[in-house]
Amino acid sequence: MKRRLAREIAVQSLYHMEMNEVEALEAVMMLLMEAAGDNESEVKLSDEGATRDFVLEIVNGTWSHKEAIDGLLSDYLKGWQVSRLSKVDRQVLRLAVYEMIIRNDVPGKVAVNEAIELAKHFGTIESGKFVNGVLGKMIQDVDQLKAKI
Repeated sequence: MKRRLAREIAVQSLYHMEMNEVEALEAVMMLLMEAAGDNESEVKLSDEGATRDFVLEIVNGTWSHKEAIDGLLSDYLKGWQVSRLSKVDRQVLRLAVYEMIIRNDVPGKVAVNEAIELAKHFGTIESGKFVNGVLGKMIQDVDQLKAKI
C-alpha cells in the first residue's frame, strides 16, 4: 500500500476514534475493510498485514501523543484553538505533527505536503491553505519542537 493511502486511512481512523470513542484497532480495521472492498482502492490483500501494522503504528502514535501535539499546535494557531478547528483539519494537523516532530523516518517537507493533500481531499476549500500556513510556520522551528517532546 502506498503511504498516501495509509495516511488517508489514518486520518479517517483518528476522526472515527474522536467522534465515536472507539479504539484504534477497531477504527483501523473497519476502514481497511472498507478500502479493501472498494474496487478503486489500492489496498492489496497480499500486503494487508503490513498495511494494518503501519496504519496502526501512525494512528496509535498520533493518538498517544495527542496532548503534546495539541500543545505544540496551540502555539502556532494564531487566533484559533485546537478544540475549535474542524475535526478533519485537527486530525490532519495531528498526524502531520506526529510525522514531522515525533517520527524520524519522514522528512518535514514530505509530512507538510502530505498533510496539505489530505486537507484538500477531506477538508473544505480553505483547509489546504490553512494546514499549509500552520505547518509552514512549524517546520521552521522543527528542531526546537523536537527538543520539546
